[in-house]
Order: sequence, then structure tokens, then C-alpha cells
Amino acid sequence: MSSREALAIAEERDLDLVKISPNANPPVCKIMNYGKYLFELNKKNKEAKKNQKIVEIKEVWLSMTIDVGDLNVKARQAQKFLTAGNKVKVSIRMRGRQMAHSDLGLEVMKRFFELVKDCGTMEKQPLTEGRNIWMMLAPVKS
Repeated sequence: MSSREALAIAEERDLDLVKISPNANPPVCKIMNYGKYLFELNKKNKEAKKNQKIVEIKEVWLSMTIDVGDLNVKARQAQKFLTAGNKVKVSIRMRGRQMAHSDLGLEVMKRFFELVKDCGTMEKQPLTEGRNIWMMLAPVKS
């Protein structure tokens, strides 16, 4: 049917004539309530956005000379972050002569991971970058 006839039918029904494929020969059109269509589309997008979970990266700082009690406190803090669904970056900054003994820092990282392994998985192994040693923990998938 011609576009004029289709437009007349759309106006008669108080609807809009929307071109779906204007480059086709002949152009493909649809009679619909375009305002309602846009409203439904926005509503669907908002609903999808509401259901998304934004993952934050929380950071926990340790030292190479950390004692057992302090390590347990930091581990509990990291477990709280992991159970909330956030990722945790665990960092150690080496100072002075500690740079020569980075293997001790890796041991501290391993002990820390043993304390939190029921809540999280190791996403990145402990990595030494300059003065820092860091690893990334992700929450356990349920």
C-alpha cells in the first residue's frame, strides 16, 4: 500500500507510522504508538541497569613484619569485602632492607591467602613490582 494510505490509516487510529526499514524497496513501515514504545524501551533499560552489580576493588595493606593478630584482623576485613561481592587487592610496600628479602613478603601473602581462601579465590598470583608486592582476590562464585 502507498505511504499516504498507511499514514491516513495511522492518523485514523491515533497512532504513528514508523519506518522500520526505510532503505528497502518499497520501504517497510509499521503502525504503532511510538511514545508507548519508547517508554517501554526506557523502562526495560532501567530494569536491566537496576539488576547490575557494580564490583568495587577494595585494598588491604600489609607489612612484611606483620604479626599473627594483625594479620587475622586484616583477613577478617578482607573476608567482609569478599562476602559483599567486591574484589580485594592485597598490597605490601617494602622499605629499605626489606627489598633484599622479597621472599618474606611472598610468604606473608601466602599466609594471608590461607586465612581468606574459603571466601575468595586468587585472581592474580602475588606479583612484585618495584617496591610493592600485590595480589588480587575475587569472591567465590556461588
